[in-house]
Amino acid sequence: MTDDAAQAPAPSPDPFALAATAAARIAELTGVERHDVALVLGSGWAGAGAEIGRVVAEVVATEVPGFSAPAVVGHAGTITSLRVERPGTDPLHALVLPRTHVYEGRGVRAVAHGVRTAAAAGCRTVVLTNGCGGLDPVIPPGSPVLIADHLNLTGLSPLEGATFVDMTDLYSSRLRGLARGIDPDLPEGVYCQFRGPQYETPAEVRMAGVLGGDLVGMSTALEAVAARHVGLEVLGLSLVTNLAAGVSEEPLSHAEVLEAGREAAPRCARLLAGIVPLL
Repeated sequence: MTDDAAQAPAPSPDPFALAATAAARIAELTGVERHDVALVLGSGWAGAGAEIGRVVAEVVATEVPGFSAPAVVGHAGTITSLRVERPGTDPLHALVLPRTHVYEGRGVRAVAHGVRTAAAAGCRTVVLTNGCGGLDPVIPPGSPVLIADHLNLTGLSPLEGATFVDMTDLYSSRLRGLARGIDPDLPEGVYCQFRGPQYETPAEVRMAGVLGGDLVGMSTALEAVAARHVGLEVLGLSLVTNLAAGVSEEPLSHAEVLEAGREAAPRCARLLAGIVPLL
């Protein structure tokens, strides 16, 4: 064996095989053989789980292959199985998964691992939520917004090779209609994902607006692409935690994002508690 061969990194595992292994481990740890819907709860949304359904099991994410400990204060480090009662029909089993961001440096496969695991666990729908900056001063901080479409400004894709996937109606119009049935006043917008971890500059925010963006953040778009690829129907929801740079004269801070999320948490929880039983 040559020195080069001895030092070569081990090949990374197939991401779909890893997702299948993770799903099997989740079934083992939670006692739930199959889940129906997955949720990724971003800033401002994390407390919604208790309103959505009864906790069947909660496990530390690092006990499941492919998941890592959270890299940011305020982000979840657990995987939770919920039983969601639905009058007149069978209950749903919901899986609440943590999120990996591009800026954590773990690679795009890690970013997509949650939604791929959800599909392998039997889910047919995923609800992707986030806290974001808003470009429209008419939509104040604390407002939930339906994601109608996105701009992927990361320069990355979770898909590899000649994998051509249609992105028409990526954020399901059917699911958006269900959400508006719960809250008819929900606005819609186009979400722009940047790589982060720095907040966007005023010039970048203006660029996003010229391109048709209404919301800016550091997650969701790559997950949505991966979710579509594995056959999940996607509902996207943003919580405007702050006005984006240049829209407001106030400097941005992570503490501000967390505080806005805490204040909006009850409304977000009620919204998801109404939507999830319909999925």
